[in-house]
Amino acid sequence: MFDFGISGYRPAWLSGSSVVAAAHGGRLAMLEGRRLTRALLVWDLDEDAWFPDGLVLLDFEGEQVEIVHQKFDEISITWNTVDPAQPLDWAGEGLRLTWRGDEPDELVSLRGRRVRAVELLEWTGDDMAQGAVAVGFLFSHGRLTIYNALDENGMEFGDPDQRYTRQRLRGWCA
Repeated sequence: MFDFGISGYRPAWLSGSSVVAAAHGGRLAMLEGRRLTRALLVWDLDEDAWFPDGLVLLDFEGEQVEIVHQKFDEISITWNTVDPAQPLDWAGEGLRLTWRGDEPDELVSLRGRRVRAVELLEWTGDDMAQGAVAVGFLFSHGRLTIYNALDENGMEFGDPDQRYTRQRLRGWCA
């Protein structure tokens, strides 16, 4: 199993919003009311750009959620398993990668804000991404959606595309 450059990391691949909700809905809902205290992206030092194949780490007052997408419809959500102080080694390919928490500006601006709601979004468009699951975080001023950008992560900071169906997780129980 590929570890995404993180020694010991084991993704847990899921497909479909009902499956993701059953596995993680309760814990994601418990993020409501917490502040985003840290957000880290894998950064390609040679390109000086976000490396969207890597994990997105979001820390909410000590509860770290780790999100990554692959293929057209798979998402892995893990909790508190990644130590960003450890070096990244992308399958020995010589990529110079590091964790970075100061880019992009839209993500940095959400730090310190409280989560008002968490939702799962499922793509309903009539294309190969149909069924892909995204995770949306609504803040007092702003929004972050981590979505499947066809075999890598994507990020949006505005309202999600209308072709997503939304499932708010507040009060959700397995």
